[in-house]
Amino acid sequence: MTRVAERQAREHPERRDLFLCHAWEDRSECANDLYNLLIANGATVWFSEKDVGLGKSLLREIDRGLISSRIGIVLVTPALLRSLAAEGIADKELSALLATDRVIPVAHGTTFDALRDVSPLLASRSGLDTAESSINDVAAQISAAAAALTTTSL
Repeated sequence: MTRVAERQAREHPERRDLFLCHAWEDRSECANDLYNLLIANGATVWFSEKDVGLGKSLLREIDRGLISSRIGIVLVTPALLRSLAAEGIADKELSALLATDRVIPVAHGTTFDALRDVSPLLASRSGLDTAESSINDVAAQISAAAAALTTTSL
């Protein structure tokens, strides 16, 4: 992931550091909390709640967000697992992110074992777990990694 993200930062400095993939149900709580923490730690983040304007096509704006972000963060919650199983919008985002080598899963309120039952490919990626580190620490780690990629590749 590091080499791909470094190349992206070098070739497209206008892009956001992160794309936050989440379940619709999580948008006003844990996804919003993670977004705010990432921003507070200096990361630039594409987040549907902030980046999709009224009257815009959600899917088209998500497509643009995926294009304009260097790394995808997948907030894995019980709601996301249900959404993936139902092949909702998060499933489409995940499919696009898995086609790249730039995705980080963050387990929150669930486990990587539960994720493995729904998406073995995502579960096989190196990620973070809020059961092991606080969501504040997770956001700090992700933001620091994104900043390191941006500064080392410019």
